Amino acid sequence: MRLALFALLLPAAWAQEYEIGGTVGYGFYRSATVYSPNGDATAGIRNRFTAGFVADQNMYQYISGEFHYLYQDGDPFVSSGPVRGNINGQSHAFDYALLFHARPREAKLQPFFEVGAGAKYYRETGPAPQSQPLPNIVTLTSANEWRFLTTVGVGVKYRWTRHMLLRADFRDYITPFPKSIFVQAQGGTDRGLFQQLTPSVGISYVF
Repeated sequence: MRLALFALLLPAAWAQEYEIGGTVGYGFYRSATVYSPNGDATAGIRNRFTAGFVADQNMYQYISGEFHYLYQDGDPFVSSGPVRGNINGQSHAFDYALLFHARPREAKLQPFFEVGAGAKYYRETGPAPQSQPLPNIVTLTSANEWRFLTTVGVGVKYRWTRHMLLRADFRDYITPFPKSIFVQAQGGTDRGLFQQLTPSVGISYVF
């Protein structure tokens, strides 16, 4: 019995395929709104470039698991009408996603859908503004904050050579509102999630 089970599992182990690569792209943010008795304000992150790393374990023909790391150089800001202020910052996203491929992994062109979860670290690299732009609504702070992260996306991989893949993704990085960075005034509340919509391209080595 054990010998038969080993015989069944051994080909699957040999069939495993791994992928390691890098990506570059651009992060577009969907901002949130802070409401207070003194007025409303937009709270968000500036759109900036992204760079990332990906490691994939391809065990099945149509499903694979993928670890992602993504850096985005984006400054937190608040605004209301002509009043605007920001603080230097960046973010680091870590997630593990399942990729569901439309074609087998041997195919030259492999469209896929992905869904994952992880954590995102909002890091401030500059001091808070000495003169807060909207102190009666929301205050910008120099705090750093971890938030739970969910991701969804679509993409396509192209097998350039036996050991090289080209890829293009469009992913949505979704986190709850980072309350430690945007501190609402007394009686204030926030509405909306932080969404970083990120198209990217990359190249990977397959082995």
